[in-house]
Amino acid sequence: MGEWYYIGHYGQLGPLTRAQIDELIDSEVIARDTYVWKVGMSNWSPAGQTPELSVMFNSRTTFDSPPPPPAPAPFTPNPVVPQPNLGRSPAYSSFPQAYGTVRSDKSRVLAGILQLVLPGVGRMYLGYAAYGVLQLLFSLCGVGWIWSFIDGIIILAGGVKLDGYGRQLGE
Repeated sequence: MGEWYYIGHYGQLGPLTRAQIDELIDSEVIARDTYVWKVGMSNWSPAGQTPELSVMFNSRTTFDSPPPPPAPAPFTPNPVVPQPNLGRSPAYSSFPQAYGTVRSDKSRVLAGILQLVLPGVGRMYLGYAAYGVLQLLFSLCGVGWIWSFIDGIIILAGGVKLDGYGRQLGE
């Protein structure tokens, strides 16, 4: 029958047998500073200071803490490689070409018309499948038609500039 108690994260726990206490010490649930009490003890005391349990802590192998991680290398920005001026204005010739946008093969006009005619299909065409499916499902109760119609106008007006893959929409 259990006669041990300890104070854990959830308050006082027990009664536990000595074998259960030993298992909790081995799995590091009970640490040296965890308060324990046993029938016959006058007060709660840390497990590491209890004569019966301190043997368990002394027999455990302790490991040194791992060394600190290596310091990160100092930040050095990538050098900007000058690009040749290919008929552009001189003000833009010094910008690196890495920030160029990729053009989409999707048409904004076609997406807007599809969106106006069939709820959600224009968004699915652009690669926004979740929006399209939601608009299609909500169209069954009427709300999706309104949402889809407004969304189609926004697409046609140029409010959607990128397709679902982050590419710039064509006209």
